[in-house]
Order: sequence, then structure tokens, then C-alpha cells
Amino acid sequence: MKRIFIYFLSLALILSLLPVSGSAQSDEHDANLWSAVKPLETTVSFLNTGAHPDDERSDFLAYLSRGLGVKTSSLIANRGEGGQNEIGLELGNGLGIIRSREMIEAAKITGVKAYHLSETTSDSIYDFGFSKTKDETLNHWGKDLTYERLIRFIRTYQPDIVMPSFRDSDTQHGHHRTMTILSEEAFKDAADPNVFPEQLKEGLSVWQIKKHYLPAESKDTADTSIEIGMYDPVYGKSYPQIGEQSRYMHKSQGMGNDIPIAPRQTHLELVNSAVETNGSNELFAGIPYDFEEWAQAFPTKEKDLQVQFTKFQKNLDSIISSYPSHSKVFSETQKALKVADHLVKKTEKAALNTQLKSDLLHKLEVKKEQLLNASFVSSELNIKAAAESTILTKGQKTTVTVTLKNNGDQELKKADAELLTPEGWEVSSNGKAADLAPGETLEIKYDVGVPSDAEYYHAYAEPAIQVNVSYESAGAKTVKVSELEGTIAVLPDVGLTLSPEDLVINTSKVQEEVPVTVKVKNYRNGAAQSSVSLNVPEGWSVSPETATVNFDSSLEEKEVTFTLNPPADIQDGDFKVSAQAVVDGKTFDSTIQEIQYDHIGTFYYLYPAQVNGVAFELLAPDGLKVGYIESGFDMVADYLSNAGLDVTKLTESDLASGDLSQYDTIVVGIRAYLSREDLAANNDRLKQYVENGGHVVVQYHKPNDGWVTNDTAPYPLTIGSPSIRWRVTDETAAVTVLQPESPLFNYPNKIADNDWDNWVQERGLYYPMDWDERFETFVSMGDPNEEPFDGGILMANYGEGTYLYTNLVFYRQIQGQVPGGYRIFTNLISYGHN
Repeated sequence: MKRIFIYFLSLALILSLLPVSGSAQSDEHDANLWSAVKPLETTVSFLNTGAHPDDERSDFLAYLSRGLGVKTSSLIANRGEGGQNEIGLELGNGLGIIRSREMIEAAKITGVKAYHLSETTSDSIYDFGFSKTKDETLNHWGKDLTYERLIRFIRTYQPDIVMPSFRDSDTQHGHHRTMTILSEEAFKDAADPNVFPEQLKEGLSVWQIKKHYLPAESKDTADTSIEIGMYDPVYGKSYPQIGEQSRYMHKSQGMGNDIPIAPRQTHLELVNSAVETNGSNELFAGIPYDFEEWAQAFPTKEKDLQVQFTKFQKNLDSIISSYPSHSKVFSETQKALKVADHLVKKTEKAALNTQLKSDLLHKLEVKKEQLLNASFVSSELNIKAAAESTILTKGQKTTVTVTLKNNGDQELKKADAELLTPEGWEVSSNGKAADLAPGETLEIKYDVGVPSDAEYYHAYAEPAIQVNVSYESAGAKTVKVSELEGTIAVLPDVGLTLSPEDLVINTSKVQEEVPVTVKVKNYRNGAAQSSVSLNVPEGWSVSPETATVNFDSSLEEKEVTFTLNPPADIQDGDFKVSAQAVVDGKTFDSTIQEIQYDHIGTFYYLYPAQVNGVAFELLAPDGLKVGYIESGFDMVADYLSNAGLDVTKLTESDLASGDLSQYDTIVVGIRAYLSREDLAANNDRLKQYVENGGHVVVQYHKPNDGWVTNDTAPYPLTIGSPSIRWRVTDETAAVTVLQPESPLFNYPNKIADNDWDNWVQERGLYYPMDWDERFETFVSMGDPNEEPFDGGILMANYGEGTYLYTNLVFYRQIQGQVPGGYRIFTNLISYGHN
């Protein structure tokens, strides 16, 4: 612990010389090199567990990883599919892919490795929406599956310390509580050979976590308090600032804040311990901090091994002290790599107890990985690997070029690059290993053939092509696996995107013709011809039966319009219309959702190309004209238009100076006061519209979405906080209609109990917690064993018009094709038109 004290004493001295805000990385520091050598100082590993991407304790993890060099990881249960999206329209699996990549990019900044228990887009460990209990969560996830994966990860990763991000409190999300509870159970069970014994037969070994911490409720209840607010001159920031820099990567969740350098403490409660701390409350007390401390646990008959491990740690410390010299770090690292290999062999033969030997071998393997990284960074070998095309199709051939340039001061012998591809891929090259003197470049080209049975791209799988780079120096070999530029994806020859993807057939007035547009995109390398058709339910007809689409080049996209003719006597219920395309005798039937953002890159989500339809009675007043203030966070306007309503999306100029009186109703999209500055600027015009006789329907907002309690609505309305207290997460929660005679439940649709059935994800969130007495209430509902809320629909007269606020999640119901959601919402926006 002495070295930690000295290190942070020096940082404290630096901090005393700095201004209270602002930071800049010193030109004399090399953050990449320092982040590679710093982990050689310690053998400690730390695991932070959470439920969703962005649950990580970023400031504390930055302190551990960047400040101390501790091997630090975040294990997250799901992919955040049930969250909201502040940068686009992706929801569900599309959003899960975004949030997973954001987590990975955020982890790069804090020096943390991100992992997930969820493995696929169809995984049961799914973010199904807000939950308040562990039982509900595990009913969805499956306890055995979730817990088996957690135990497997702990036995593989072997963390010394585990800390969930949240406490098991009724103020917490049920997903958070679940991971906290399971993490505590794993403290004992990961070390029990009777728990998931099949894992041991596969080669894993039991693992005893040394300490299990929780974030303390307060400083007064903490066992350990750690100052983490210090400035790090290497990174030019404090650790909380590094943490916030990483949180900015969670853009879909609107995270990240600019903060000054300031003292900050992390307070921890020690829940379980398997080590003797001798009364010390230090974070690492009782845990060997480096190989010198590990050596003290060796039996006296292994004195020689004890000496060698102690000397090895001095070798590692020498590498750190060689910073910032790349050449010195490289030279010392090559020596240490050989010593590490030697110690592995010595340890395997040593007369140590089974657990100690297993622990040491694991720590040595981790240290070898860190040494290989330090070797690569200090070598200054630049790797550039790129495929002729990042998009591949089955049977395609392409070229991959790997360029290695030695930007360092030392010769790299037998420099080579090998492509890593799935089994069955054809790879050939005329290139061969070469010695690279300083300044020299080696270029190797590979011919790659994609087999006809290659697996299609999956966003959570390893890249289809990677490059394994290696070189030798001073008798030690360094290897590094590097990714190619861009996202390498094996995709279907063509992708089919249908519009609309969700379709409502109104049984009260069945459309004779329903147009469906199919966008066909060519992913083949070159020209192609595709025959496109739709498969419709029995009793339907479609024209044309097939359409031929010709492409001249790759990534070209064309549209085909089909006309569906549903039967006049169509019955209520769900139906599907699927699309397929035939290219060279092969059938393709996938939609390829392209997900592209600057902060994460380009990724894809493949799912069946089909229209998800539902038939039900939806009545709307004749001539109802609706203006919709779109937020970018929902697609309700499009869905209502597709259902036959007259909806106009209002632009900035419409709000600023347009004739709002032409609309019977104006609807405000979810969280529009956050995304539409023009809405806030023209809010008085909206209220004037109501005062003059208009009807406004405002959908849910968060308290910090630009909602002003005493000004946004015509009368005071306070949105509930904290959010967990002001939501109904049970989508089946009983609903009591407080004013059953109100037109809201009778016109134009007669609302029945079954209109509240089959809702998805939840009933409502961010319920109002206080409102002016002039607002009337219309529905009451609550989660099991909780007092119901009666603020789900609030409406007040204002001047000649009416103002309605609802926090019920109609957008999820409408976009989820729930008939009752359409019918109730249509009534809300039709108020006053009868």
C-alpha cells in the first residue's frame, strides 16, 4: 500500500497547484503508454455489476483503472432494449445495439472492460421495461439461466472484489435490485463446487471472491471512504471528469455532465469478506496487491519461487519507472515476458496447494496479457487493416490489406499478420513474415472467400474477420488481435424494408386498397436482379404478384409498391404480411436495419421482413384535423396517419407564425419540450390556441425535459420525482375509470374493460405528483400492493378550450399495435369535436 500512498501524495501536490476548474493534458505525458504500463503495478481485479448499459459507477471505476491500474470490468445484465432513445427512433433491439456499443465506447475511456450476460437479440435476459421487484425481473429473465451465466463469468474472470452499482432498496429499479441480490449470492456460490458443477467439468474452477462491497447509504454508514476527486496529470483530468467523459458516450440516454475538479469521495459498505484484514478498512486490505505480496503466502520449502516472484514484481515496477520512454519500456517488457513464461512453468510444478496454484496461474496469465499490451504500445507498431468492402455476401470474394509500420526505435523481428476468420472461410496470401527496422513498412494482401453457408452478421458476435499481428524481440514473442476498419458484416444479398411495418385495418371502414412499399437494397458486390413478392393472409389479394428489380451497383436501393386488398369481412385480430426476394434462385426475407452514429460507428440488426398487422374497430369523428408536434422520440403521428386519421406534423414555422386554429386538436409528442426548443419558445401561442377554443393533448415528460411546473401548462402541474415512485410498471394493472360518463371513454369509441388489455411494457411513467385543482382526473391505477395514482389523464378547461395531459404510455401501445391504445388515444384527441 506504500506505493499507493506515494503516488497519490504526488497527485495531491499537483492538485494543490491547479486551478479549481479546467484541465489540460500535459504534452510530456503519453496517456496510451501510461495506461498500458500502470496495470503492471498490481494483481488486484475488480468487478462492478449492474443491469443496464450506463449502470456503471464511472467515476470510481476511472479511479481504480486509470488511477491505480486495477484490472476493472463492468458486467451488465441486459442491453437496455426497454429504455428510451434521445438520439433517434430505434427502440427494442435496435436501441439495445446502440446502448451496448455506447457501453463499450464508454469503457474505453475509463480503461474498463465491458461484458454482458445477454448474448443475443432474442435472449431472455432482456430489458422488458421498468420493474420494481426481483421476482418480476427473474420471471422474465429466468433465474437459473441468469444465475448460471453470472457464476460462469465470475469463475472465468475471477474478480478479487465485486461491487454492484446499487443497493437492494425499494427505491431502486427491479433490474438493479436483481443484480445486487444475485451478486451477493454469488459470493458464496461461485466457490461452491456443488453449484453448477457442470461448469467444473468444462474446465472452470471454483472461485472465492475476496470482498463484496455495496455503495454505502451515507458516509456515516460506510466501512471505507475513498477520495477519488484528485487530478491525474497524465490524463489531464480528475477521475470524476474522466468518468463524465465516458458517460457522454451514453448519448442515447442523454448522459454526461461538465464538472470542475473538486474533492469527491466514494463510500463503501463491506457486506462479505473471505480474507483477514487485521482490522484495516482499506479497500484492498487482506488481498495480495502485487506478486511480492503473493510470494509471502508461499510455503517455506518454495523459497526459490518466492524469490522469483518478488523479483518479477521488481521487473514490472521497472517497466513502470521506464515511462515515458517507449524504447526503455519495450526493452524491459520483452524481458518480463520471458520471465512470466518461466514462472508459469515453475508454478505448475511447485508444491503449492491447489487453490493457491490456480490463483497464481490465473494472475500470471492476466499479467502476460498486460505485458503483451505494454509491448505492443511501446513498440509503436502501427496496424492498418482494411477490407475492400466492409459488407460481404455469401460466396463473395474480397481482398484484405494489412499494413504494419514500425514507428518505434527498435527492430521488430518476424513481424507478421494472420487473418482470423470463422471455420470454412478461404484465406490465401503470398505475404510472409519480415524483420521491420525502424521506419520500415510491411504490407500483406489476403484473398478471402466467404463460404455459401457463412453465418449472417450479429451485432453481439465477434467480427467475422480479425487480424492477429505478431513480432519477436529479445527472444519474446508479442501477439495482438486487431479489428479491421469499419464493421465487417456478412449480409443477405438484398434487404427488404416494408412501409408501413405496422398496419391497422379499421373494421368499421375497411379500406379496399392498402398500399405497401418495399424498399429493396442490393448488398451484392455489383449488379443484381431480384424478384420481389408479398405473402398475404388467406382471403387477401395483392398486386402485382411479383415485381422485378434490377440493380447496377452495390448498395443501390429501389422501391416497389404493392397494393393489398383485404377482405371486406375481415375479422378482428392479428395478421402478418411477409416479403421475400429471389436472387439467382436463392430466397431472402430479412429487413436489415442500419444503425449508424458517429460516436459508435455502423452496425446492423437483421429481422424478418414483414408487416405486423392488426384488425379492429377504430372510430374517428368526420373531419377531425390534428396537428402533431413531433419530438423525434415517438412515431405516433405516422401510426395515426396510417390508421386513417388526418394528422399534420407541425414545423417550427407552424408553431411560430402558422394558423393553429385550423386544427381541432394539437398533440405534443413525448418529451417534446426537451427536443423542440421552438415548442418552449412558442408555448404561449399553444396556450393561446387553447384559450381560443382549441384542444391540446400533451404526452408524458420527465421533470428535467424543460417542463416548467408553473408555466408550461395553463395551470401548475408538477411531474413526479423520483421516477420510481411515480410509475405503474405492471402493464396488466387494474384500471378504474373515475368518470365513466365522460366523452373521453364514450366518443367516438365506447371504451370497455378489454381496451385496457394486452398493453405492453407498462401503464404509465412520470406520473404528475401535484396539480392545480382545476384539473379533473379520469383514471386510477397502481402497481400491486401500492396506492393507485389518479393522475394518468388530467384535463382542465382554459378559456374556451381544453388542455389534457397524460403520462400513460400511449406511444408504446400505438407503436406496439395494441387496439385499446389506439381507441383510447383517439378518444382523447377527439374531445370537443362531437
